[in-house]
Amino acid sequence: MDQLLSDIRSCDVCAEHLALGPRPVVTGHPEAKIVIIGQAPGTKVHASGVPWDDQSGKQLRKWLDVSDEVFYDETKIAIVPMGFCYPGKGKSGDLPPRPECAPLWHQKLFNHMPNIELIILIGQYAQKHYLQKNVKNNLTETVRAYHEYLPKYFTLPHPSPRNRFWFTKNPWFAMDVLPVLQSMVKKAIT
Repeated sequence: MDQLLSDIRSCDVCAEHLALGPRPVVTGHPEAKIVIIGQAPGTKVHASGVPWDDQSGKQLRKWLDVSDEVFYDETKIAIVPMGFCYPGKGKSGDLPPRPECAPLWHQKLFNHMPNIELIILIGQYAQKHYLQKNVKNNLTETVRAYHEYLPKYFTLPHPSPRNRFWFTKNPWFAMDVLPVLQSMVKKAIT
């Protein structure tokens, strides 16, 4: 696993497409029980090299009901984004994750993590990639149908502060979905 992570962190397959250059951000450990698959690092995470080291990460840790120590304990939680590097800025936010990462590295990582009990799919890119034809018409429907993907996958929206309107419009998420998520996370890591 150490060699694989080293190979990923030195990857430059799509360097020519990355405005800030390659800086793959990924964590993993053979004992990990949970994998979080999000989109791609933002500029703050690109600068720090620490996954989910931003406001979205703070919100995600609240959703999961875990401390920073638990969240960053690689023996409990692996962080494997769809794109390992910051993809650059688009017209309305960051560009989509680079398409090379998931096919190139995800399965190799999973092969080294035999104890995974739960894969948390954050946002449409992860959900479309892993759920394929079982993804619903939109993110809201996919998240609402989270129970259909259990026990392997748990679907979440992105915890970005930019999604405040979505959270306000969908109060069922906090009332119905988050308690189940927290229970499953607690069961997996204790």
